[in-house]
Amino acid sequence: MLVPEEPTGIFLVMQDAPKTRKQALMDLVRDASLEVTPAGAAKVTEFGEVVRNGCTIYVTFLPGSDFMETIRTVRRLKTEGYNAVPHFAARSIPSAKYLEKNLAVLQGELGVTEGLLIGGGIDSPLGDFAASIEVLRTGLFEKYGFTKLGLAGHPEGSPDISELDCDLAVKQKNDYAKNTDMTLYLATQFVFEASPVLVWEKKIREEGNRLEICVGIPGLATIKTLLNYARQCGVGPSVRFLTRRPIDMVRLSLQQSFLGRYFSAPSAEPSQLLYDLATAVEGDPGCLIRRCHIYPLGGLKKSAKWIYEVQDGNFEFSGRGFDVISKLP
Repeated sequence: MLVPEEPTGIFLVMQDAPKTRKQALMDLVRDASLEVTPAGAAKVTEFGEVVRNGCTIYVTFLPGSDFMETIRTVRRLKTEGYNAVPHFAARSIPSAKYLEKNLAVLQGELGVTEGLLIGGGIDSPLGDFAASIEVLRTGLFEKYGFTKLGLAGHPEGSPDISELDCDLAVKQKNDYAKNTDMTLYLATQFVFEASPVLVWEKKIREEGNRLEICVGIPGLATIKTLLNYARQCGVGPSVRFLTRRPIDMVRLSLQQSFLGRYFSAPSAEPSQLLYDLATAVEGDPGCLIRRCHIYPLGGLKKSAKWIYEVQDGNFEFSGRGFDVISKLP
């Protein structure tokens, strides 16, 4: 806004507070990534009609599936102009030799230099590895030219890992980061509220974490898309997540019913979550949350379009965080 400096009529341009708040939110989502399952990718005729060119798209590996499906999807995305990031699930890797063979294809034939390494959603390892740190210590990612690797972070704990082991895993990952040329970061499962993430980030930072954090954000989640996601994952993490957090399903179902208006049920859009994260990050210069990853939950086109509106600043602040200005189809 314009404010007179002196009665002479000379004006200074002053930064408006809402603009600063808006920029903080846009900065948080500027490099937001998306993800797709191999089965979901097969349903997309042309990614250029859904996702902006050059976007980072993670390709999942689901328990019990063939890793070649992940590689085929990565190949297609690379061909269509995207930064494709394959998932690696430690407990589903049969052997170091098998991992090396696939890394050779991904890096040598496709030029992939970034991956996401997680423990995996099965109780018993299928091969040599029980945890992601064991895969890291093979040195194979460095050998095959990977320069960036995401590792799992658990703001709300994990049904597979005790709290003590979660803390130990963060320490081990930080220790490994000191002795590798790869850039390591922590990537979280999707959350519905900012508070647990912010509490967790501060806790692990005080305990020595120096890895940047990418927070998982649900796309335009509805009961239908959440359940579709659960069915795709079988008995994997998302099913356990839903059984652990039944209150979130109740809240989302209220939002989709006529009762939503009476009970102030939350929006199915993650606007309040993003607003709270951006506000907290802006207010804490030491916070290591740097960007977001969007879990489309079966709604890739709709979720991508929505996050692009936010990236472009096409939103207005409201009582539920913010509302995008354009009408989504």
